[in-house]
Amino acid sequence: MRRSEVLAGESVACLTQALSHLRGIWEEIGIPEEQRLQRTEVVKRHVKDLLEQMVAEEESLRERLLKSIALCRRELAALCQELQLAPFQEEEEATILQLEKDLRTRVEVMLKQKRERRQELRVLQERDQELAELLGRAPYSIGSSEAVPSLADLDHFRRHLAALATEKEHRQAEFVHLKQQVVLCMEELEREPSTTFEREAMCQDAGAFCLSLNNLAALKDLLQQLEDRRAQKEAVCEELRCRILMLWDWLQVPPEERTAFAPYMEGSRASIMDALHLEVDRLEQLKCQNLQKVVEAIRAELATYWDKCFFGEEQRCSFGPYYEDTFTEELLQQHDNELTRLKHYYKTHQELFEAIHKWKRSWCLFQELEKKATDPSRFTNRGGNLLKEEKLRAKLQKTLSKLEEELKVQVELWEQEHAQDFLVSGQRFMEHVAEQWHLHHLEKEKERQERQLKKSRQTEEEMLYGSTPTKRRALGIATPGKARKLNTTTTTPNSTIRSALRGSVLNSPGCHPPLSGGKPVRTPIRVVAKTKGQMERNKENVSPINRTVLSGGCTPTAPAQRNGSIYSIASTYSAFARALSEASKSEHPSHVLNSTASNPDG
Repeated sequence: MRRSEVLAGESVACLTQALSHLRGIWEEIGIPEEQRLQRTEVVKRHVKDLLEQMVAEEESLRERLLKSIALCRRELAALCQELQLAPFQEEEEATILQLEKDLRTRVEVMLKQKRERRQELRVLQERDQELAELLGRAPYSIGSSEAVPSLADLDHFRRHLAALATEKEHRQAEFVHLKQQVVLCMEELEREPSTTFEREAMCQDAGAFCLSLNNLAALKDLLQQLEDRRAQKEAVCEELRCRILMLWDWLQVPPEERTAFAPYMEGSRASIMDALHLEVDRLEQLKCQNLQKVVEAIRAELATYWDKCFFGEEQRCSFGPYYEDTFTEELLQQHDNELTRLKHYYKTHQELFEAIHKWKRSWCLFQELEKKATDPSRFTNRGGNLLKEEKLRAKLQKTLSKLEEELKVQVELWEQEHAQDFLVSGQRFMEHVAEQWHLHHLEKEKERQERQLKKSRQTEEEMLYGSTPTKRRALGIATPGKARKLNTTTTTPNSTIRSALRGSVLNSPGCHPPLSGGKPVRTPIRVVAKTKGQMERNKENVSPINRTVLSGGCTPTAPAQRNGSIYSIASTYSAFARALSEASKSEHPSHVLNSTASNPDG
């Protein structure tokens, strides 16, 4: 049983007890029955009114709760629609009081959300208005100002403002950079802001200046105009400086004057430009007063540029005024114009000329290494120089090949573009390269033939006069390695040749046999140096090489004339032996060698 039911029973018991107590009092007092009835009626009426009043109050409370529930339901529906939220789900078994409380609490929460969203919207709109004015953009549109923004709308608005803030920082940085550049240009041009826009841009900071795209574009245009003007002034100043330097060189101006004018050789301010103009005018007057000196200086510079541009003799002679001796202003102007033209020509094709110069340098170094490669003394060098030179020579060969291929393409493009031949020293470049290689191969062949001829002559001299062996080393100072090499050597090259000559060439009829009985000598032969008299006697018995060495002193016959000198043909001993063998089988075998035995009186 509920406590409320118990309390209700107790209330009825109290009422019954009170009525019994009243009846006892009335009985004791002696109140008549009619008055008792009246008094009981009063009690009844009083209790009834009190209970009816209590019931009415409770019924009124129920009505209020029901009305509140209905009102909250309507407000919740409207708020859910405004806030774009899902409808509120009521508990099915909730009492009126609990339902009213839940609905009322939910309404309060949603009203708070509504206020917060509107407050955030106002803050975002104020920030947006500030950024829009600064960046020169239209405010962000989020719909009606009375509508409550959704969470998605607010999130999108926040991201929009973040993008605007980033754009603002970017534009502020760009504005600061442009402003600095404009200020520098104006300072160099010695110019003050003249328009309203220029004054606003120069005087206001990045937080106050409207950073719209139009303003930034206008600021860029202003900077471009200033830079163009500065570039023009710099170009004029640079041209004046080049002219001054050239005139200084032509007129041989002393270093003291150049140093005094040095502060004006940098910058492009108006004062500097005026000073440059004055200096050029002064030097031009001096130039007119020193025509011959200036013309000769220009000619020296022309020769330098001719070398840089690889002009041949014909191209150089095409400029006739270079060879005139009458120095006039007209001649000076012609030289000046030609020098200007050559400078422009060289500057236009500087990359190609520098590539050819690089090839020239590599070619000269390659030829130098080639000459070193034929030097026998390089084998005695220490420190790995020989290996380094060989590596460098191999690298240069590859570099030259690569450079020639690249230059061939560049020259062909140049010739197609200009519809004329690209000449180097009066030749087409690739013909010049081919000629250099051809001359190089001819030189190598000439050196090879000279070496063979020298070796052949040395062989002849050794066969005719013998050879002087090198001085023997003392036995005490020979190293073990060298000792082994000396012990393994049975014959010297000269002794081998002489033994071979004794055994084959000189063993002819009428000739004295060698002391060894014709056997080849296996040990080194000590050759005593011949005196001057002995050399003369040998020359009496043996005629010169190109005369009758093979003729035996008689007039040379036709075969001997055809064969010529064996020594001039043979470059090695084996070749000499073959030639001698062929000569011995010819028509005059008795004239192969002039034997001293057959001519004792000689």
